[in-house]
Amino acid sequence: MNLFAATTNPGKLRDFAATASPQITLAPLPNLKQIHAPAEDEPTFEGNARLKAIYYSHHAPGEIVIADDSGLEVDALHGAPGVRSARYADDHNFSPTDLPDNAPHTPDERNNLYLLSNLTGIPLTERSARYHCVLAAARDGQILAIGHGAVEGEILTTPRGTDGFGYDPLFYLPAQNKTMAELETTFKLTFSHRGRAFAALLKSLSAEL
Repeated sequence: MNLFAATTNPGKLRDFAATASPQITLAPLPNLKQIHAPAEDEPTFEGNARLKAIYYSHHAPGEIVIADDSGLEVDALHGAPGVRSARYADDHNFSPTDLPDNAPHTPDERNNLYLLSNLTGIPLTERSARYHCVLAAARDGQILAIGHGAVEGEILTTPRGTDGFGYDPLFYLPAQNKTMAELETTFKLTFSHRGRAFAALLKSLSAEL
């Protein structure tokens, strides 16, 4: 089975490939950088994944194109940041100008700081959260299959670890006694939310094709 992924993100491609079998060929969608990106304006991960898969499948006639949407859901924040995970700080005009001069300036660090500010006073026992990913596969504008994947955890009060991105330094896994950013990469791949979503998608695709 040949699949084209509507992403050039090496982390996502690595997570997907870790779950793929030898019978699966996975490659980035050709010329993706030259294709104008669609608006991701659906209120759910599945809605955005479907939208993107349908849109990008028109740029590869006859091929199966997969697209994902994923993010962090914090129960104490009623599921926020959710679909706005990558834009969390920007959406609320939270910027380093609100912080000391030596504050970090990267988007990930700003998002993490804004998340912590919204959880001030919330005890660890009430900081349950999950990484949630939805993958959609489409061909010629028609959805073929959907796959969901999630990893449960908690949000710490301070970041730990450097081997990760996004909210990984704050996302704590009690069973491992580590954050996502403290896990060894190969071990992390065995249970990533993207890997689980990809495995579910492949199972559904196999039943449809």
